[in-house]
Amino acid sequence: MSSGNHVVARNVRLLREQRGLSLAELARQAGLAKQTLSKLERGAGNPTVDTLFSISTALGVPVTRLVSERDQVMTVQRSADGVWDEHDGYAARALDHVYGSGVIENYVVHIKGGAGRSESHPVGTLEHLYVISGRVRVGPVDSPVELSAGDFVRYPGDRAHVYESLEGESLVHIVVSVPRAHPGTSTSPSTHAGVPR
Repeated sequence: MSSGNHVVARNVRLLREQRGLSLAELARQAGLAKQTLSKLERGAGNPTVDTLFSISTALGVPVTRLVSERDQVMTVQRSADGVWDEHDGYAARALDHVYGSGVIENYVVHIKGGAGRSESHPVGTLEHLYVISGRVRVGPVDSPVELSAGDFVRYPGDRAHVYESLEGESLVHIVVSVPRAHPGTSTSPSTHAGVPR
């Protein structure tokens, strides 16, 4: 199995399971033979561009989501780089967008100094953090980033991560997206909260 095939196989299987779709149902929605999709999820063969686009359309994600390494999921948007769209009576700044379904949790968190640590959450969990005030160091334990007011970061919540205020108390807004539970399992927001306990 080539490394590229391995990435596609893992991403397609993860996205399909997050949506609670069987192999047969995703194949039907993508207009593919079940055997073709099964082979792809095993990392065998070389899917065509048309096959990848059919699958990405059925899953509701851009095709790049199928071919990208998950470890590349960390995204930082500095305050100075934010683009504000002007409208009548208000201006809006898009921070991020993700695809999928599941539980979405919102938190406003006071980080009072010192380093708080949160263990990993279910596979596929993402944390989206916007700094309202202060300066913080946040993100995966092995690669945190320093952010100031107005900065935004998205990072994998399915790895151990840290929250640390670098100047007294900081205020942040955190959105945690937890993928839909696999059929036959249960999840509740209280078991996945992305803030340090």
